[in-house]
Amino acid sequence: MFNKKPLLISITLTIIIAKLFTFDVKASEQNNKNKLPEIGISGFSVLSLDKERQIGEAMMRQLRATQPIIQDPVLTEYINHLGNQLVKNAQDVNYAFEFFLINNNELNAFAFFGGHVGIHSGLLTTAENESELASVIAHEISHVTQRHLARRLESQSNSQALNMAGLVSGILIALVNPTVGMAALSASMAASQQASINYTRSNEKEADRVGIALLANSNFDPQGAPSFFAKMSEKYRYASKPPAMLLTHPLPESRIADARQRAHQFPVKQLSPNLSFELAKARIKARYQSTPSDNIANFKQQLQKQSYSLPAAANYGLALSYFENKDFKQAKDLLEFLLKTDKNNLFYIDALTDVYLALKMNDAALTMLSELSLLMPNNQVISLNYGNALLESGDYEHAASVLQDFLIISPGNYIAYDLLTTVYRKQGKKGLMHITKAEVYALLGAYNKAVDELQTSYDFVEEQPLLQKRIKARILQLQEQENKLKRL
Repeated sequence: MFNKKPLLISITLTIIIAKLFTFDVKASEQNNKNKLPEIGISGFSVLSLDKERQIGEAMMRQLRATQPIIQDPVLTEYINHLGNQLVKNAQDVNYAFEFFLINNNELNAFAFFGGHVGIHSGLLTTAENESELASVIAHEISHVTQRHLARRLESQSNSQALNMAGLVSGILIALVNPTVGMAALSASMAASQQASINYTRSNEKEADRVGIALLANSNFDPQGAPSFFAKMSEKYRYASKPPAMLLTHPLPESRIADARQRAHQFPVKQLSPNLSFELAKARIKARYQSTPSDNIANFKQQLQKQSYSLPAAANYGLALSYFENKDFKQAKDLLEFLLKTDKNNLFYIDALTDVYLALKMNDAALTMLSELSLLMPNNQVISLNYGNALLESGDYEHAASVLQDFLIISPGNYIAYDLLTTVYRKQGKKGLMHITKAEVYALLGAYNKAVDELQTSYDFVEEQPLLQKRIKARILQLQEQENKLKRL
């Protein structure tokens, strides 16, 4: 219920990012023109870790504004838990990672500056088990820890003076939408195309080596990598249009053979089906793919033929499909049954909250969530659902309190600010409404709109001088964030 279409925001951030790289490359050329070439390229002369982090945050804001990111607290919780299971065993981790899902059935995953990893929803529903999905995420984590984008830029700047602004402006497009973006990249890299291809193949080989070791060390089946590679290769062997992932991650037979050989160096792990993975897969299929009636038929067929990995996941998918089809009573019966078997399962709790609210059983939702909020304080699934249930019930003061407390712990949460904006609007607190709306715009990289909202809020809080001072300070902070990118 939380997922919304992204707002279309100006591409100013892309221009700023491109200028950033142009400056860094020119400075690098001036400082290094008399130095002997180094065999080991680290990427630090083009892009420091601090600048990489800032640019990654700017790119993430742009993605929120332009791509259908799945704003779903349950799926966000799952994909970040899975990703961080891998990160805690990775080497050379320089910053906190952020994992997110994009509502796109194409097979694709990508990583960019500052530890950001995007996974298309189609990739999750295609993977047969969690080890296959984890293998792709481990590969992308390895691209980040090995700083492949920065090293690629350094390789380009060391070979010849290319149009780096054009190169960088195409990177994000190519990662998210390769069929469009690769054209932009190839135009910028035409002068040294073969060198770029060879360097990219080297990156892929290194990411495979590091990623498979990371997969094994994180208690996943290392065979997940060659298994998924082989599946993709076979499926798209004769396809006229390969999936997006194969455009940015080429998959020749030699790479599959290397992956098999590397995986065999580790003990095989026989893992049982993972419930969270199967529930996430069912949730995406029921909420983001096909039609409710088709999904009901598909999940019913799975249950009748027992063609599922776990019966609970098939029942969960059926319950969500009932909900999407507005068969709320049937969804309620199934979800309450599932919750009895696993009373703290966030997938069930989130879905049952939606059902209770749809059936106007607000008290049932609030009782369930108030108890869980004591057990799991500031958990994003519980806090956001609790805040939303209080909002739907008209208890605006309590809703605001829950969301404010959560934002202290998670200050960059888009959904929380969006809900809090609605709460303040319902209360008629226009000053606070414009303040939180400004934070929504700031998370989308729309700094000018954010400042406009803050300036509008100023006149509504004339009797609160302390709040006016905070508004002025926040305006200066946002302006400084934008100017800092330009100054770099």
